[in-house]
Amino acid sequence: MTGNAPELYWDSTYAIVMALIEHYPEKNPESIGLHELMDAIQTLPGFNDDPAIVTEQVLLDILNVWYEETVSL
Repeated sequence: MTGNAPELYWDSTYAIVMALIEHYPEKNPESIGLHELMDAIQTLPGFNDDPAIVTEQVLLDILNVWYEETVSL
């Protein structure tokens, strides 16, 4: 990615998934736990949201989209 990373928020599901695929190609959505996923998201360039407001459902939604994107690659 060139230039500034886009700002990412918990509701930026697709953008978060694309950033995860780019920055953590070795990670697999089928084998990552929710806590590890949360940590990975918070370390993404441009992530700028409050970790206290994320819900389990938001993390599960991110995992589902991530899975769908990786099986289509």
